[in-house]
Amino acid sequence: MPFLVLGLLLWVGAHIFKRVAPVRRAELGTSGRGLIAALIAAGLVLIILGYRAAAFVPVWNPPAFMVHINNLMMLIAVFVYGMSATTGRLRGKMRHPQLTAVKIWAAAHLLVNGDLASIMLFGTMLAWAVAEVILINRAGPWERPEPGPAKKDILLVVITLVMFGVITAIHTWLGVSPFPG
Repeated sequence: MPFLVLGLLLWVGAHIFKRVAPVRRAELGTSGRGLIAALIAAGLVLIILGYRAAAFVPVWNPPAFMVHINNLMMLIAVFVYGMSATTGRLRGKMRHPQLTAVKIWAAAHLLVNGDLASIMLFGTMLAWAVAEVILINRAGPWERPEPGPAKKDILLVVITLVMFGVITAIHTWLGVSPFPG
């Protein structure tokens, strides 16, 4: 569990640093990007190692039907995340598509994982995404980008379905089947 906690602290701290200490972040200059990226990467490695090594400590027992809700929420999360890269009509419909996707992802996983390590991981990621949105919104107004062609949104749907398939395949490969049965 210590690796998980340290990883989460690094992840959150490195991501929020420029929001809570913009002057200090600016003092680091462009070389600071490498440092922040290294801290985020180290945090991610520690999160993965810590989560995989954490003892299973049950906190609550999620009902079986939550798996279906989780899968639907995950499909939505992948789509919303993809909105950040689209140049279609959906561009500009949402200010924080990546952070919104993280919130959906975290909430979905909290519905199906009732152990302490999962609650720590997904709960922290949910709290981090909420905090980031608040900090970004307080920093200033948003200039909504102009929408592009609708055909790009169709491409987003196709990419979403492919990515969802890849994600479920990786989960299955890791021994966590998203479609138990």
